[in-house]
Amino acid sequence: MEGEEQAIDALLHERRVFEPPDAFRAAALVSDDSLHAAAAADPAAWWMEQALTELEWMRPPTQGLDDSRPPFFRWFADGELNASVECLDRHLRAGGGAKVAYIWISESGDERHITYQELHDEVNRFANALRALGVERGDRVAIYLGMVPELPISMLACARIGAAHSVVFGGFSAKSLSGRINDASCKALITADGSWRKGAVVPLKQWADDALVDCPTIETVVVVRRTGAEVSMQAGRDVEYAEIVAAAAAWCEPERMGAEDMLFLLYTSGTTARPKGILHTTAGYLLGAKLTHRLVFDLRADDVYWCTADIGWVTGHSYIVYGPLANHATQIMYEGAHDHPTWGRHWEIVERHGVTIYYTAPTAIRALIGAGDGHLDGHDLSSLRLLGTVGEPINPEAWIWYHERIGGGRCPIVDTWWQTETGAIMIAPLPGAVATKPGSATLPLPGIGAAVVDEHGHDVSHGGGYLVLTNPWPSMLRTFYGDDQRYVQTYWERFGPRIYFTGDGARRDEDGYFWLMGRVDDVINVSGHRLSTTEVESSLVSHRAVAEAAVIGASHPVTGETIAAFVILVGGGEGDEVLRGELREHVSTQIGKIARPTLLLFCPDLPKTRSGKIMRRLLREIAEGRELGDASTLRDPDIVQRIKSDADRQLGRV
Repeated sequence: MEGEEQAIDALLHERRVFEPPDAFRAAALVSDDSLHAAAAADPAAWWMEQALTELEWMRPPTQGLDDSRPPFFRWFADGELNASVECLDRHLRAGGGAKVAYIWISESGDERHITYQELHDEVNRFANALRALGVERGDRVAIYLGMVPELPISMLACARIGAAHSVVFGGFSAKSLSGRINDASCKALITADGSWRKGAVVPLKQWADDALVDCPTIETVVVVRRTGAEVSMQAGRDVEYAEIVAAAAAWCEPERMGAEDMLFLLYTSGTTARPKGILHTTAGYLLGAKLTHRLVFDLRADDVYWCTADIGWVTGHSYIVYGPLANHATQIMYEGAHDHPTWGRHWEIVERHGVTIYYTAPTAIRALIGAGDGHLDGHDLSSLRLLGTVGEPINPEAWIWYHERIGGGRCPIVDTWWQTETGAIMIAPLPGAVATKPGSATLPLPGIGAAVVDEHGHDVSHGGGYLVLTNPWPSMLRTFYGDDQRYVQTYWERFGPRIYFTGDGARRDEDGYFWLMGRVDDVINVSGHRLSTTEVESSLVSHRAVAEAAVIGASHPVTGETIAAFVILVGGGEGDEVLRGELREHVSTQIGKIARPTLLLFCPDLPKTRSGKIMRRLLREIAEGRELGDASTLRDPDIVQRIKSDADRQLGRV
């Protein structure tokens, strides 16, 4: 049938199934499909009910979904609220001010326990200080900090006075910072003298000063003291965070914000050099982050929750700041890298603080696998009851290692799919209700419509194609800042103004489960077969010798593209021709000869950004022997030249 045509060939299949443990299911917030059924009956009405129940309104809305002008959807438009009140004030009024909000742990191991009352007071003081500096409702404020408590404090202070924040990841360059500031016409910048990264100081203030040479809209720079590094302070522009906060009152009247008022901008890379300013509004985003955080992680009052992401990315916005704080959670906030000063640092923290929920990226899991299991020795991880993954598809063998070695075989794993654009998790198991399969994000959450379609937009009920979302949801982006046309072209032109094109490939299995296959632009076209890089990577990593793999398509004069694989071996060993042949045959057996890598290179590491994303563009340049592009945003810029040297040697190009 035409409607069953596969847009992407899905060839790798995983058969293992894990039911929720009986004890977990018995105590879970959701233990059956009743919530899914209730939401499916009338999604817009269900979301309206959740909004009235979950959020504290200054003026409750009477309108739910306004879909009169697709794709510019609106939710709860006549309601009024304030995000900082939802995250802080309502807990204090309920007597929860003494509960710890953040256990902040520095890279060196220092700790601060910050209660909801303390967080509330600091947010209010900084909000008053920002107002005194001339920041007003509707202004945009750039935030350029490391993982320190002042980062969520700054976000909530902006929200309290109605200024939209634009957090820029602390690993981005001066050029990246200036581009984001200028696109949003930011009025103020919050930064620090520096941040710590693996024992070295990242010179944030220096980079900020370099950026601000070309940022005419910035009137004020607030500087947090973190490292003690000597930095320049420009008179009339730069002020000390500690000084202005100490002089401010601990109560700031919150702005009454419209539900559709902008809460924040977050820039994400696109297919062009110009980043996209994703615009999220107040009520819909807050509802999505709060509800999904509680349901997906089966949150309980006594949980100690840890999301290992950086707040500079959307995962940190939704699942370190707004979702957990709105749910009155206690959480770990860690400044450092997972492998510094030792590979066991995370397990030390889990054991010492009794972490119950641990949410991390597949990239980190594969790196931990590659380091060997020695980092787990001597650590008691029995406090853990739920594990999560985010950021990219997880290959089945990494899932199994995570389940057995970290979760002790007893912890459900919530494999979550979502995007900066979606604002909150879209596809994931509710851990007390949905059986899991290693590598599958399972099913859409209640109130979310998702499908896999072919090139013509026809449903593919069983097989591979393009992942789309089929109805609007509250936490969705509203547009690109200042560029409605690009917003429409990017997401809504391919399949129509009511069908959101995610840009991801996926397949559905016989049970209707969704298996993410990576970005559509990571699909390789080999002799007319469209193959997912994720499937080939999963096949390679399932081999006992492989810790991690990255697969790209390299141009080929006969087949169009050829498969090139970059492989890291367990324990960091070096491969040989025998192992190279064995791995090729392994992929051939698991998927088929069409998926066998033509080029297979062993390398010590992969070119990753500090958030763990693999820069495949650089791998493609190496495979094709082209001149290497910019690598300045990598966490280890030198690794590209090392991989290139190894590739040249293995390919006889030297």
